[in-house]
Amino acid sequence: MTFWPGPSTDPGGATRTGGVILLGLAVASTIPLFWLGLGELLSAWTTPEYSHGPLIPLISLFLFLRELRARPPSSPTPKIVGPGITLGVFALVLAIFGQAIAIPDVVAYALILWVMALILLFMGWDAGRRHWAPVLHLVFMLPLPQILYWQLTTGLQTISAEVGVWLVRAADIPVLLEGHIIDLGIYQLQVAEACAGLRYLFPILSFSYLVAILYRGPFWHKAVIFALAAPIAVGLNAARIGVIGMLVDRHGISQAEGFLHVFEGWVIFGLCLVVLAGVAWALSRLRGVQADGPVLDLETAGLGQELSKARGLRPSMAVAGFLAATGILGAGQHLLAPPMADIPRAPFVRFDTDLGAWQGRQVALPRSVAQLLGADDYLDAAFQHPDHDAPVLLFSAWYANQNGGAGIHSPEVCLPAGGWEIAELHEVSVTIGTTFQINRAIVRQGLQSQLVYYWFEQQGDRMAGDWQAKLNAIGNQLTKGRSDGALVRLTTPILADETIADAEARLTDLAQTALPRLGAHLPL
Repeated sequence: MTFWPGPSTDPGGATRTGGVILLGLAVASTIPLFWLGLGELLSAWTTPEYSHGPLIPLISLFLFLRELRARPPSSPTPKIVGPGITLGVFALVLAIFGQAIAIPDVVAYALILWVMALILLFMGWDAGRRHWAPVLHLVFMLPLPQILYWQLTTGLQTISAEVGVWLVRAADIPVLLEGHIIDLGIYQLQVAEACAGLRYLFPILSFSYLVAILYRGPFWHKAVIFALAAPIAVGLNAARIGVIGMLVDRHGISQAEGFLHVFEGWVIFGLCLVVLAGVAWALSRLRGVQADGPVLDLETAGLGQELSKARGLRPSMAVAGFLAATGILGAGQHLLAPPMADIPRAPFVRFDTDLGAWQGRQVALPRSVAQLLGADDYLDAAFQHPDHDAPVLLFSAWYANQNGGAGIHSPEVCLPAGGWEIAELHEVSVTIGTTFQINRAIVRQGLQSQLVYYWFEQQGDRMAGDWQAKLNAIGNQLTKGRSDGALVRLTTPILADETIADAEARLTDLAQTALPRLGAHLPL
C-alpha cells in the first residue's frame, strides 16, 4: 500500500470518497484534544502580527504536494512506523500536558508534532521523514509564547529606535531618545507605535522560509536568505523611524498618525520582500542559475493531481489506532477536566490607603494603558509621609490566569515604553517581614532618577525572575488547579539633594507598612 494510491475504479465509488472521509475524521479527532491551542490560533490571527496565520497551512500544503510530485512513493514496501508511533505518543502526551497546565502555546505546538506523526504513520519513516520542511513551516502560524514575545519586541524596538534616532541626528535635527520615547522638542514619538513596521516581522520570516525552500540553490544559500529576514526587517523599520522623525520635525505630528502611518508600515513590508527577493537573485548569480532555470521553483503543474489522490487514502491499523486514541483522549480530557478553582480575594478597590503616617490615594490608569496591561485587577496608589519630601508609588497587577493570552508584563518592558532608561538592574535580597529576592532597579529619564523595587507574588511565594514566576505558575496549575499571580512594584524618586540610600530607606519604610495589608488582595 502506498501513501497516495491511484484513483479508485470501484463502480460504486465507495473508496473514491474514502480518503476524503478519512481526512475529515483526522481533522475532527484533533478538535477536542487540541481545542485550547486552536482557540489560541484563532485569537492570535485577529492581531496584526499574526494575521497571516490562515495562509500558513495552505502554503504548507502547497510545499507538501510539491515534494510528493518530486518524490512519489515507488513501491509498496513494508513501512517503518515505529518513529511515527513514538512521535505520535509524544505529541498526545504534550497536548494533554498543555491542557493540564492551561497553556495554549504548548497545545498548539503539540498539534504540529501530531501532524508530522500522522505523515510518518501514513508514509513510513523512509518516505515520511523527507517532508519535515512543510510541517516545520506550520510553526509560523503560531504566536510566540508571551514572555518571549515581549522580550523580543522590546529588544527590537530598542535597536530600531537607536538606529532611527541616529538617522534623525544625521539630518541635523535635534532629538533625544529616552527609553522608547523619541523627543523632538515640540513633538514626542512613542517607539511602541513608531515600530508598527515590526508587526510584519513574523509574516516576513514566513515569507523568507518559503523563499528559501523554493530557491534553486545550495543549502547555505537558503540559510542566508532565511537568516537575513529579521535584520532586513529591523533595519528598514529603523529607517522608517528616522524618516518619520524628519517628517514630524518639518510637517507636524500628523505624519506619524492615521492612514499615512499604516501605509508606511505596508511600504516597509513590501520593501522587505523586495530586498529578500534581491538577495535570492544575487545569490543565484554566484552559481549561474539563470542558465538552468528561474531562481525560484514556482512550477504548479501536477499539484492538483497529487491532491486528488487523497480521495483514495486507506488507513493502516497504526493510523486508525492513532486517530482513535486522539479522539478518545480529547473526549476524556474534557469530561474529566477539574472545575476551575474558586479564588477568594478582596478587590484592590478596597485596599485601605490610610497607613498611619503614610497617607495615599488610588488613581486610575488610562484606558489604553489598562487594556495593554491586561490585568484582572490592579492597584495604583501614591503615598506621602510628612517626614519625607518625595512620595512612594505602590503598583500591583493581579492576573487570575497567567497561562492564557494574558500575563504579567515585566517592568523591563513597561519602563522603557514609558520613556525610562534602566541604568541599573540587580536581584537583591531584602527583609520586609520575611526575607526574599526582588529586582532592584535605578531608572532615569533626562535629569530624573527613580529607585524601583519589583517582584512577583505567586500564591504566597515571592520571586524576582520572570521565567521563575512562569514555571511556578505552571507548577501551581498542576498541583492546585490555579495559575493566578501578581506583580508588585514600589517606586520613589531619587531627589537631587539625597543619596540612593535615603530613597531606599523611604521606599522600605512604606513597604514594611503596606505589604501586610496587600496580602488580603493577593490570595495564597
